[in-house]
Amino acid sequence: MVLNYIWIAFFLIAFIIGVVELVFFGNVEIFPALITSTFDNAKLGFEISLWLTGAMTMWLGIMKIGEKGGMIRIIAKLAAPLFRKLFPEIPEDHPANGSIIMNIAANMLGLDNAATPMGLKAMKELQELNPNKDVASNAQIMFLVLNTSGLTIIPVAVMAILAANGSSNPSEVFIPILLSTFFSTMVGIIVTSLYQRINLFNKVILGFIGGFSLLVSLLIFYFVSLSQEEISTVSSVSGTFILFSIIISFILVGLKNKINIYETFIEGAKEGFSTSIMIIPYLVAILIAIGVFRASGAMDFLMDGIRFIISAMNLDTGFVDALPTAIMRPLSGSGSRGMMIEAMNTYGVDSFTAKVAATFQGATDTTFYIIAVYFGSISVRNTRYAITAGLLADLAGVIAAIFISYLFYA
Repeated sequence: MVLNYIWIAFFLIAFIIGVVELVFFGNVEIFPALITSTFDNAKLGFEISLWLTGAMTMWLGIMKIGEKGGMIRIIAKLAAPLFRKLFPEIPEDHPANGSIIMNIAANMLGLDNAATPMGLKAMKELQELNPNKDVASNAQIMFLVLNTSGLTIIPVAVMAILAANGSSNPSEVFIPILLSTFFSTMVGIIVTSLYQRINLFNKVILGFIGGFSLLVSLLIFYFVSLSQEEISTVSSVSGTFILFSIIISFILVGLKNKINIYETFIEGAKEGFSTSIMIIPYLVAILIAIGVFRASGAMDFLMDGIRFIISAMNLDTGFVDALPTAIMRPLSGSGSRGMMIEAMNTYGVDSFTAKVAATFQGATDTTFYIIAVYFGSISVRNTRYAITAGLLADLAGVIAAIFISYLFYA
């Protein structure tokens, strides 16, 4: 629904600006430019979708090996002690525990197709424990915030889009996204825990959060000590090494559990192909709307206004052109994806702007969409502070992404 209004607004704003340009300034080229932008961006959306098909087919094949081979169960088992403390309302033997952990583990591996059904199942099971069926329970809100904060180990879709657009090193965003989404998730957990009066100094919670925070701090400290050229090299080498190691671990765990690796890959690859084909209409739709919005000059006007405010605060404005992705991300996954691709097309896929936009895309998730789908599936009307906590987590991810982008890309 939100994307519907945004889509209509982009076209209406472009039309109004076009009329003003034509009538008051005699700009006879404005409407031909608007029409040309629709055709150009429709072609761009289709071409990107075709290139995206190969990358998504490959990655979802690998991810299916991880899913069926047992990697999700391994991650779930490791995370179980933390989740028992974050969800004190859930009895230890309740099936919701397993569904929650499996959903989060699937999200961390970028398995959207597997994560959503498990997430809906978890919400249904949590609703069974909810004494007030119209009002979101604490456990449901914590679960939602963990989803909306977007903790992802492997940003499959972002790297696939970078590859489809011809990036020289799609895995370069791997570590920056991992660090940014960590901050988003930590803020989400802390804010929600404060609302719910969960003891963050519990030794289990403190052990997990403190351990990860220490690791992230050491990583950032290490990268700060390097030159920009060294950061680029180390980030590229370590990112690709970690990614390939994860692929090998998926295969080895799958072999241990005696699954057919090749057939499992094909099964996941088929899902990747169908997913890529399904994306085409949505990608074309959002790209033509963004195209006319930019062609009319409205996008430049908006960005100039934000750039003026940032400059007045004596801050660098290099990240401003990537902000549309961050602004759109909580509202719509396809909308933010379109904004990211538009930034790549406008400024170059390996430009600072494109890399920041890609980091924004990977650092957070579609807060309003997730809340609407998950709560809508169980008819919860009063979401309490779920949106507030989710948006604060998004904001933390965006701020972290800006600072980390300057560290890695500038």
